[in-house]
Amino acid sequence: MYSAIISGALHGVCAYLVSVEVDMAKGLPAFFMVGSLSTEVRESRERVSVALKNVGLHLPPCRITVNLSPADRKKEGTAFDLPIAVGMLEAMELVPAGGAEGCLFLGELGLNGELKKAKGVLPIVRAAAAAGMRECIVPKANEREGAVIPGITVRGAENILEIMHFLMAAKEERDELLPPVFVDTASLFARMEHADSENQGQLDFSEVTGQETARRASEIAAAGFHNLLMVGPPGAGKSMIARRIPGILPPLTLEESLEVTAIVSVAGLLEEGQALVTDRPFRSPHHTISQAALIGGSTVPKPGMISLSHRGILFLDELPEFQRASLDALRQPLEEHRVTISRVNGNVTYPSDFMLVCAMNPCPCGYYPDAERCSCTEPQVRKYMGKVSGPILDRMDLCVELQPVDYESLKSKRKGESSRDIRRRVERARQIQKARFQGTTYRFNGDIQVSQLEQYCRLGAKEQDCMEQLYTSLQLSARAYHRILRVARTIADIEGEREIGVSHLMEASFYRPSMEYWGH
Repeated sequence: MYSAIISGALHGVCAYLVSVEVDMAKGLPAFFMVGSLSTEVRESRERVSVALKNVGLHLPPCRITVNLSPADRKKEGTAFDLPIAVGMLEAMELVPAGGAEGCLFLGELGLNGELKKAKGVLPIVRAAAAAGMRECIVPKANEREGAVIPGITVRGAENILEIMHFLMAAKEERDELLPPVFVDTASLFARMEHADSENQGQLDFSEVTGQETARRASEIAAAGFHNLLMVGPPGAGKSMIARRIPGILPPLTLEESLEVTAIVSVAGLLEEGQALVTDRPFRSPHHTISQAALIGGSTVPKPGMISLSHRGILFLDELPEFQRASLDALRQPLEEHRVTISRVNGNVTYPSDFMLVCAMNPCPCGYYPDAERCSCTEPQVRKYMGKVSGPILDRMDLCVELQPVDYESLKSKRKGESSRDIRRRVERARQIQKARFQGTTYRFNGDIQVSQLEQYCRLGAKEQDCMEQLYTSLQLSARAYHRILRVARTIADIEGEREIGVSHLMEASFYRPSMEYWGH
């Protein structure tokens, strides 16, 4: 007997449908699996055979052939267990033929027949809905993740017997056996906003003492989604400020949330029962991280930290301690907002539109230029600063130097401006950008391409003269010139100005790193 069950597979964060064909024929007992399969997919024959046996369903002594089509694309993962098992049940005539038509199956089987959590459910269900599939059956742990996709009925099951009874039942009885799952995304986001308003006391900018320049730079970076570098001695508050930036970022939109959730799902990091990632990501890898873990890769390409930070923040503390090759590998993703990983089996592209926030000491001991505390020589300082390459520095939109907090500020009971107040200004600037970029692919000023800068960052005669002087005196590169324009556009938005003024350009240029100071 022959049967064909629809499932799905991943290619990066995208998905495509797979036809799982099962044929049972007379002959010597054997179990063959074909279709360009990875090791974990081939191991499905043992998992499926034992799982069916342990729920009381024994395979007949015959020749079993399973083909995963299209056969020329590499299949990976353990989520093909369920469609293979359902195909066998249909081929053995234990469930009615055609009962699984229009339904996609996805999930890993335990040896007791239990359905276990699978990776990449959201993008696969999204591909199924786009292809016109009516239903999707996934593990119970993934049901809410799949249910956020409109236009398709998602059901969660706990074991293979539940699915068998579901397929044997009449159409009108199926909703009682495996009820459809519904997720109200609007109420989900509303609850998250309410939770944010209640938790303003946690990681709040009001706890940051002094450092007004760094606070201002953080606000500008959050409003325009610009990259930020903070330099200062230990204990000045660099990490403290960085970890509070997510609290002033504009909230994720539904489309952005779906993008972020898809990446987290593909990486297998989505919590059980979670429907969507509603907070902007904040990733802070240790400086010993490998290039493959940071950028993405390994034998089977997986998303790295830069992709897991998509639409959020990647925070690199102790920047010079990272491998220089790893830092230089960030250059292309920072410009193109995506990373392409090439392997023998083909190329995989992951999105990586993130805001880079970095922190570092000014010298190996951390106290330069304090002559009383710093023991580093001038060559040591220049060598340390030179660990960060010029091209990486050139891609930092804002650079600020933090000074040690003085005693008077530290003992003062007066709190600084709260994250809630800063966020209001950031969101007003974001609304201005949303109106400006309506009908385009841009979201923030930091996204503006060079070809569109003249349209969105127009300068008057005085402003052009100012930029000419800045370009010459600061010895700017073309990339630095364009970044000053983007930052100036954001500063004008924060202040509610329609046009970029000289004061905006001067403030934006103040945040540019000096290449001479950095030893480049």
